[in-house]
Amino acid sequence: MFIDAPTTSITVATRPETSLAAVPDFQKFPVANVGDALDRLNLMDTGIRTQWTGGVCVGPALTVLTREGDNLAIHRALDDAQPGDVLVINALGGTTRAVFGDLLAEVCLAVGIAGVIIDGLTRDRATIEALGLPLWSRGVSPAGPAKFGPGAVSTPIACGGVVVRPGDLVVADDDGVAVVPAERTDEILYRLQKIDQFEEQFRARVREASRSAIAQPAGR
Repeated sequence: MFIDAPTTSITVATRPETSLAAVPDFQKFPVANVGDALDRLNLMDTGIRTQWTGGVCVGPALTVLTREGDNLAIHRALDDAQPGDVLVINALGGTTRAVFGDLLAEVCLAVGIAGVIIDGLTRDRATIEALGLPLWSRGVSPAGPAKFGPGAVSTPIACGGVVVRPGDLVVADDDGVAVVPAERTDEILYRLQKIDQFEEQFRARVREASRSAIAQPAGR
């Protein structure tokens, strides 16, 4: 860790092996379509929202459970981060103290984190935007965190009303956050391709109808 603090209060599970193979394919689709392919399930509630416009991330979940207003477990989790991970944090929906800020953002970028999802608060939003780290949270507070624990790393958590397991595929954009169970990535990708095909055909019909209407001579 980049901080000097005891971590005996943090439970660290063995994380499953993860793959980035599906990431390029899922990067082609918006979260709205991913949600449709998931039967409108596994979408985090609207309180989990982007903290700067234009941030997008796709990657396997590195999960963290932490006490409200405490970020020791987040620091510990980043020791286990792999490039391309999405850091998903259950901070118990806390609305009094931030558990994430620009210094942790710097660490995230250094270890290759693709994005951060927090069921809780952040601070230093403008600096994090300037750094370019995609970030979703319930809001912002200048109040900083403690670093005492307890917490857990690489265990199943709840975030935004959705169960997230280590290694599940997280897809996030300006609309929100979707979670694809790791064992369903092939199935959901197939559904996404079908949805995209339907939408392209629908748009083509609409545009053709529009062109026909414009070309039709006005009645007298």
